[in-house]
Amino acid sequence: MRGIALVALLLLTSFSPALGNATAQPDIIEEYWYHSYLSLTQQVNQWEADYPDTVKLVTAGQTELGREQWVVQISNWANDTAPNGSAKTKIYIDGGHHGNEHLGTELAFLVAEYYIEESASGNEEALAVLETTEIHVMIMLNADGNDADNRWNNNAIDLNRNYDHMWTEEETRSGRGGPFSESETRNNADYMAEYMVDADLYVTMHTGVWILAYPWGWTGDMPADWELYTHMADEIHANISPDLPIRNANAGIYPTHGTSRDYGYGVMGYPTFTFETDDEQFLPGTTERLSDRLGLELEVMRYLIRDAWFWRAHLEVESVEISGDEITLDVNNVAHASTANATLQWIDSAGEVGWNSSLFSVNASNSSHVLLDSTNLTMDEGGYWNLYYQVRVVEVSRWVNETVDESLVSVIKVEDDGFLLGYGLFNPLSLIMALSVVAILKPELSEIEISE
Repeated sequence: MRGIALVALLLLTSFSPALGNATAQPDIIEEYWYHSYLSLTQQVNQWEADYPDTVKLVTAGQTELGREQWVVQISNWANDTAPNGSAKTKIYIDGGHHGNEHLGTELAFLVAEYYIEESASGNEEALAVLETTEIHVMIMLNADGNDADNRWNNNAIDLNRNYDHMWTEEETRSGRGGPFSESETRNNADYMAEYMVDADLYVTMHTGVWILAYPWGWTGDMPADWELYTHMADEIHANISPDLPIRNANAGIYPTHGTSRDYGYGVMGYPTFTFETDDEQFLPGTTERLSDRLGLELEVMRYLIRDAWFWRAHLEVESVEISGDEITLDVNNVAHASTANATLQWIDSAGEVGWNSSLFSVNASNSSHVLLDSTNLTMDEGGYWNLYYQVRVVEVSRWVNETVDESLVSVIKVEDDGFLLGYGLFNPLSLIMALSVVAILKPELSEIEISE
């Protein structure tokens, strides 16, 4: 009976373009019938019209056949920053690299739909996320392949082998002469470079096998930020599903080169995942409601988005003590990503780096007690202390500057010879003078004693 119902729905909705439907497909149809480029275009434009304070709609460019690559930008756009004045956390999601992997496209759609419609209905979780976070979703990257129900794009290229990271022509249909030969992948990379330089999560959605796969695909080596990925996996297994495989993509799926996941991590420096929803491909619809079928995957995405602030190092200085040629720094990392490259800097009154410490590391969710050589340090009036560090271990991760609160800095003055300055008898100058007087008076004192 469920199969008959699906066929009936597909037959019914197949006539919708001919009817000139000016709105997105109804929710009951969306639950069973996968999106075409037309129905998605109608839906995302409807979202922008209905929720102008939450949704901005832009295009990253056009496919090889001229279809728009829509990106839905979701946040509380009434505020440019988080409530505490800091920059909002940025998250990037795309679906539909492979046109026949419709459930990956639909998961991207469900994530966007959740935050748009749930925030409008007053859902506290969705509202809190959008106060502090921007979520950018390219739901259907390969619209040409989607409407043809074909894995490739219109040039028969596998778009998820066409990125400029460990690209090789040995991969099947990886490109016409090199990476980024296709407009779809070039546009996606350009969008990342324009909008997502500071992103702290990138998830690309597919089907083929049920897995949440992290880098790398091109090698079996673990990523530099393996501790972060291990933490995420442990949390998902403990709180959402112990059964969801979460592994290195090379081992969990198969070796791949030129993927968007490895590009996002290896070039852009984001924590990245490929979310493979299951092994279904080519079917135009489902007999099970999409919200039920992808319910667990949506819950995983909500966790990854809700905690995205923690997917980079966040350093908080406890104290800076300057004593002679040595600085003692106590610093906490309150997030779940380590930093291997951090420095303490003195920024002079002209805004230039006047002094830079040696590199030090601060592990995830940990503290460091650091001793730094400050032999060449000169502090001028109007300068300030600054932390400069990479937000993750991977060498391409971004660097950030964070000013140190001057109330946390103390200076202990010392003499050049290393004696602490003091007062009274403990002042070295006083001691020297006293000894000199004794030396001068000693002969006279001796004569007095003899005469007596």
